[in-house]
Amino acid sequence: MLRDVMGKTFQLLGYTIQYGCIAHCAFEYLGGIVMCSGPSMEPTIQNSDIVFSENLSRHFYCIQKGDIVIAKSPNDPKSNVCKRVIGLEGDKVCTSSPSDLLKRHCYVPKGHVWLEGDNLRNSTDSRCYGAVPYGLIRGRICFKIWPLNDFGFLRASPNGHRFLDD
Repeated sequence: MLRDVMGKTFQLLGYTIQYGCIAHCAFEYLGGIVMCSGPSMEPTIQNSDIVFSENLSRHFYCIQKGDIVIAKSPNDPKSNVCKRVIGLEGDKVCTSSPSDLLKRHCYVPKGHVWLEGDNLRNSTDSRCYGAVPYGLIRGRICFKIWPLNDFGFLRASPNGHRFLDD
C-alpha cells in the first residue's frame, strides 16, 4: 500500500517537473500574453490592453526600428516597460523632447537600442535613462488580444518623424 502511494507520488512529481520545464521553455523562448499598463504607449496601446509578445526575435537579433518591445526597466529591474524601438546600435537619434527648441542628437552605442513611448509627452523612456542594453529586451509585441474590438496587428508609430535616416 505504502509502496503504491510512494510510486504514484513520484510519478506525479515527475510529470509536474516535465510539464513545468516545457511551460518554462515555451514562455522563455516562444512568447506569452502580457497586460500593458500606463499611458506611455497611447494611442497605440491603451492602459490594461492585453497583447501577445513573442520572444524569438530577441534571441535571433531580429528586433527592428518601429517594433514595440517589452524590456526590463533600466530604472527598476523588477518591472517591465513597453516601448517602441526608435534606434538600433549606430543610429543617430533625437534625444530632446518635442517641446524643446534646440534639438539634441546622439548615436546609439553598440549592443543597445533607443526606446520611446508613443505618447512622447507622458513617457519615461530612453530620453530619461539613455540607451537600453539589448539584453534587457524580453520580447517583441506581435498583436493586440484585448479589447476584442481592437484585436489584430499594431498600427505604425504616430511619431514616425522621430525615426532619423542619417
